[in-house]
Amino acid sequence: MSFNQPDKPGDEVIDVTPIDAPLFCYNHPQRETLLRCNRCSRPICIDCAVKTPTGYRCKECVRNHQKVFETTRWTDFPLAIVISLVLSYFGSYVTRYLGFFTIFLAPIAGIIIAEAVRWVTRRRRSIQLFRLSAAAAALGSLPLLVLQLLALIAILSSGGGLGSGSIFGIVWSGLYTILVTSSVYGRLGGINIR
Repeated sequence: MSFNQPDKPGDEVIDVTPIDAPLFCYNHPQRETLLRCNRCSRPICIDCAVKTPTGYRCKECVRNHQKVFETTRWTDFPLAIVISLVLSYFGSYVTRYLGFFTIFLAPIAGIIIAEAVRWVTRRRRSIQLFRLSAAAAALGSLPLLVLQLLALIAILSSGGGLGSGSIFGIVWSGLYTILVTSSVYGRLGGINIR
């Protein structure tokens, strides 16, 4: 075993730098530091350090560790998008009749969508899957909101009066979009992957 570079992958590197010698960041060689990655022991500056529950690590070690948690397959993405779009659309359709109760039922719809995505993807996970599912839920809720906005514009342009029903319908639809999107992302994003 050599002291500066490993002979083969998996061999341990032993740092023989004297204790009183200054350390410089491996990524920014002009920056002196006292901080080391707690996984690979490379010197890192504060800009290269990522705080973890067990101490500071370099960005490469964090990235390599997170790959363990990303388990999705390519087929999971279209499945999650379709499920989120369809269920969110039907939820937005029901919202037209719920009125004030949208505040309470939209997060439940988001949880149902998230659990359907989990079931279809067999609980595989990645941050991209969570974001795409939330974006698809938002897109699925927009068609009826856009139709309501167009109807309101048509009424206003024809000289008709503002009906409180049309305004509240738009408010409830917009609120549904916000609540369902945030609850889908919050429910699926239980594990923090950066």
